[in-house]
Amino acid sequence: MAGTWTSRVGALKKLQVAKLLALAEIAVLARDHVYRLDSTERRRLIQLVRAGRGRRSNLTAEERDELAQLIAKIEPRLFVGRAADKFSPVPLPEWMFKRRS
Repeated sequence: MAGTWTSRVGALKKLQVAKLLALAEIAVLARDHVYRLDSTERRRLIQLVRAGRGRRSNLTAEERDELAQLIAKIEPRLFVGRAADKFSPVPLPEWMFKRRS
C-alpha cells in the first residue's frame, strides 16, 4: 500500500513540473511578442491600459486607436496560435494563426 501511495506522489510532483514548464514557455512567448514594441511604446501601452481601466469608454477616440495599433503590433493572434501549437499533440499549420489580410 505504501508503494502505491509514493508512486502517486511522484506522479503529482511530475505534473507540477510539467505545469511550471508550460507556464515558462508561455511566458517566453509573451515576452517575445511584447518586445516587438520599443520601450517607449511599451510604456505608452501600460499608460493606456491603466487609463482605460478595462473600459474603452474611459479612453478618447485617439487613445483607442493608438491602443489598437500598439496591440496589433504585438500580434496577439499569432501569440495565441503559437501557444496553442506548443501544447497541441498535432502540429498546427502556420496559416491558422497568421494575420488575415
